Amino acid sequence: MDRAQLADFLRTRREALQPEDVGLPRGARRRTGGLRREEVAALAGMSADYYGRIEQQRGPAPSEPMLAALARALHLGLEERDHLFRLGGHPAPRRSLRDDHISPGMMRILDRLDDTPAMVISRWGETLLQTRPAVALVGDETGFSGLARSVWFRWFTDRVSRRLYPEEHQIRQGRIFAAQLRAAYATEPGGRAGEIVEALLARSSEFAEIWAGHEVGLTHTERKTLIHPELGALDLYCQNLFDPAQMQTLLVFTAVPGSPSHEKLQLLAAVSA
Repeated sequence: MDRAQLADFLRTRREALQPEDVGLPRGARRRTGGLRREEVAALAGMSADYYGRIEQQRGPAPSEPMLAALARALHLGLEERDHLFRLGGHPAPRRSLRDDHISPGMMRILDRLDDTPAMVISRWGETLLQTRPAVALVGDETGFSGLARSVWFRWFTDRVSRRLYPEEHQIRQGRIFAAQLRAAYATEPGGRAGEIVEALLARSSEFAEIWAGHEVGLTHTERKTLIHPELGALDLYCQNLFDPAQMQTLLVFTAVPGSPSHEKLQLLAAVSA
């Protein structure tokens, strides 16, 4: 671990960012450009004291999850992220196996959607990041571990995951998830998708039956109905923005202005704020 270089690298990247770059208000009293240490710490989900000690070349060596959180908070590119890991005394993440890094451009878009349900999904069906309204709408989907990180795996192994959809839509939803998994499996059968398929064939007869049908190309409709435990049904439109470099998708949920569902989304945004 190179404490001096790590501290200097974090400082320069922190000072290069403006509050509006990460969705923060500038405030009238801000005299200098760049982010404050406490702002970076909050964005990374760590204490200001812990982050401050890193920049002051003190304290324990940061772990890989901490470095990954800092990379996201500072909107680092892949080369910058890898450099950060090496300065922190860890090998650079293997890009073919780790898909949890979100590009700076995608992060900037998400930061500007703080009043809208939006989430970034990996090519394995894993939720990497959510806005607060998205958490209020569908629940926190970032806290799962192992194969359960994938919505495809949860759908066929945990009935609770289906409560988000009306019962009459669940059969088709399962077929869509299986088709998405098959597309991922076709690109890398020996990777994460292969692990999910193998586990589901062993655990879910429903999945095995759908998988045997070999359906491909099934996709979500632009309009979908989601069930909120307190607000009831919401008729929403789901827009997708695909990042081919990272193989990640940004999902944004909207409703027709003036509709009951639009009013419910506004209520979710107010509550989550």
